[in-house]
Amino acid sequence: MLEGRLGARDNQWHTHRLGLVRFMPVHVLLFEAGTDNEGIHSLELNGRTVVLLFEERDDAERYAGLLEAQDFPVPSVEAIEREEMELFCGQAGYEARFVPSGFLPSSAEERLLIAPPERNMDLTHWREESQPPGAPQEPGREGSPESAELEAFRRRLEGLL
Repeated sequence: MLEGRLGARDNQWHTHRLGLVRFMPVHVLLFEAGTDNEGIHSLELNGRTVVLLFEERDDAERYAGLLEAQDFPVPSVEAIEREEMELFCGQAGYEARFVPSGFLPSSAEERLLIAPPERNMDLTHWREESQPPGAPQEPGREGSPESAELEAFRRRLEGLL
């Protein structure tokens, strides 16, 4: 779970040891925000895990829509202080990549900053990692009794067609 989430606080100010500074929000894509299963959208680029920090909320929402069009679970767009996100990414071993307003990619890798890859990783692996050892599997998971039951029911329905 992301620690210290700030929520949408555009145009707010806070005191810093150097004086009054403007709150610099970035917009990130979170899955199951506010739950114990909260996760952040990331990309694997050349062996690095990259978290996108969008300057503009509209760009983040467009990216989320592109994920949805690929049948990926729809993330929520959350505004979080840029400095806090960069600190979180550094501590987690991720690379924070800022996507400025009006960004135009100049390489295939940079195109992934404005449009997700055609093939995405399955969230099942992330959910399995987030469950404590010995925790019961979620219903419908492959290998669970419910999954076998659903698969048998699906085959019966297909047989009717």
